[in-house]
Amino acid sequence: MAWDGLAGERVVVTGGASGIGRAAALGFAAAGARLVVADVDEPGAASACAEVRRLGALAEAVPFDLCDADSVRAAAGAVLARGAPRVLVNAAGWDRLEPFLENSDEFSERVVRLNLLGPMALTRALLPAMIEAGGARIVNVASDAGRVGSSGETVYAGAKGGIIAFTKSLAREMARHRVRVNCVSPGPTDTPLFATLPEKMRQALVRAIPFGRLAKPEEVAEAILFFASPRSEFVTGQVLSVSGGLTMAG
Repeated sequence: MAWDGLAGERVVVTGGASGIGRAAALGFAAAGARLVVADVDEPGAASACAEVRRLGALAEAVPFDLCDADSVRAAAGAVLARGAPRVLVNAAGWDRLEPFLENSDEFSERVVRLNLLGPMALTRALLPAMIEAGGARIVNVASDAGRVGSSGETVYAGAKGGIIAFTKSLAREMARHRVRVNCVSPGPTDTPLFATLPEKMRQALVRAIPFGRLAKPEEVAEAILFFASPRSEFVTGQVLSVSGGLTMAG
């Protein structure tokens, strides 16, 4: 699908080195956007930027660590030094399958910082300039674990549920500025993170999906581009599940 209205737009994608973030970056590149790929994985971000350039789009990599407040501030400064973005995609995320009673404080804090507090901090740092630029869009990537829960991912589900609530509340605050804030909520997706799950868990999840397969990162990216494009001009504060029918709760 060709996404009109994104040519020349300055777009920041976190987690753009791999998985859903990388697929989104390539989708924006195909639409003619100018990309900032932000990721803790510097070689991966550089590789994504090289692939974007092969599509004829402009791209730059910004290394940063969502768990480090100073790193988030420095990354925001590097982005703003080159101009205000019109689109921010908070796609970075991380988890490890583990029973809640076995979660250490360090593990829980990392999951919450990376999946909730870090994206909130980056959004806060970029938002004033985005408001001033006008017509800004923010797309947060949550997870259906945050909508319906997921065994072995309790802290992650809590953090992603927080991203969903953050999306809705920020959309209310930003409506008067005509800044649209929406959320894409993927189900099981064929990403490097999914590949780290035990084989039995991967097979069980695939069997549970009515469509009988995992989502492709590019399919989730299509939902991200929809929220970033003029086709969703009158949509804000919404959560779109991309899960092959695995979760059908409203």
